[in-house]
Amino acid sequence: MKILDRYVAKNFLYGYFISLFVMIGMFLTIDLFMNLDEFAELLGVEDATGHVLTLTDVMLNVVHFYGVRCALWYKDMAGMIIVIAAVFSLTRMTRSNELVAVMASGMSLKRILAPILLLSVLLTGLMVVDQEFVIPKYAYELTRDHDELSSEKAYSIWFVGDKNGSLFCSLHYDEKIERFHEPFIILREPVEGQDDNIHRVTGKIRADSAVYDDERGGWALTNGKKMLLGGSDLKRMGGRLTEPIDFYPSNLSAADIPIRRREGFKALLSLRQLTELENNPGVRTTDLASLALQKHSRVTDPIVNLIMLMVALPVLVCRDPKTMKTAVLISFLTTLSCFIVVFICDLFATEVFFGQIRPAIWAWTPIFIFFPVALIEIDSMRT
Repeated sequence: MKILDRYVAKNFLYGYFISLFVMIGMFLTIDLFMNLDEFAELLGVEDATGHVLTLTDVMLNVVHFYGVRCALWYKDMAGMIIVIAAVFSLTRMTRSNELVAVMASGMSLKRILAPILLLSVLLTGLMVVDQEFVIPKYAYELTRDHDELSSEKAYSIWFVGDKNGSLFCSLHYDEKIERFHEPFIILREPVEGQDDNIHRVTGKIRADSAVYDDERGGWALTNGKKMLLGGSDLKRMGGRLTEPIDFYPSNLSAADIPIRRREGFKALLSLRQLTELENNPGVRTTDLASLALQKHSRVTDPIVNLIMLMVALPVLVCRDPKTMKTAVLISFLTTLSCFIVVFICDLFATEVFFGQIRPAIWAWTPIFIFFPVALIEIDSMRT
């Protein structure tokens, strides 16, 4: 690596880490001050082991809460941080007239962009690692509220379906012991002659608790009671509307609950988990489009981040310090326009147009729009 490459890379990394800490610190400070009272409510509260929380415990909980949140904020802001770092490093070199010296030495200004682009690719890879390995590992932590403890992995479950079409609900599911407290199961059956997504409610099951039995492939119920409204099961029960039940067969296992519970938080899942969820027979048909969008976005998001940088860099490489403010403004406007296009595409990706849903096309549209723009700008650079 040449001395010039090391110098440009050093400037870029310097700006990158400054931008990273400033933006993460800004998000953390705003969120902390807005929710400080939520953390204060934990003082004097007993945790799952009966320990009364002290001020030290609450402070450790705050540190742990935001330590995990930083991984999510980094993923969301990685593209913008790279652009800001490039602006910082190139602005610094322009104000010092260093780009003029580079041109006087006979080197093209496009050569200046090489270390920035290389480091951007590596840092984008770091964002991918964060998305695929770090965030899914702490997905539960990222879904808990400010006044919840990380040690209490208990939450409510609402309308999680299985392959039978039944919907599971419970105010309290304990992930540690894999147990439902007072579960409520809505029994349904498909309506003949209708779409597979159309079901008829035939009854319900209530119980004091439910634990999954792997050997039998279903949920063992305590004091379970089955009540029918109609349907094929009513004939098998001899016309009785209510009967005791101690077991309900279902493909919805205890291992599926944490993933299925986060159907509304698909952005927290890894590509492997998204594929597993997509292949699960109990997933609602209406969720398949958003799952497909998330899967394509895992590929397109890193590419879009690099394209945003490629669009901004040629504008920033200017020789006259007097035009630097205009160049910075133009670069941020082009980056902002790219963000807006991505947002609009995500918004319409799961909507029906001309009788069809095309999440893949919407996910790749920003690349089709801005990649040619980036190539044209780089080719038209004055070097």
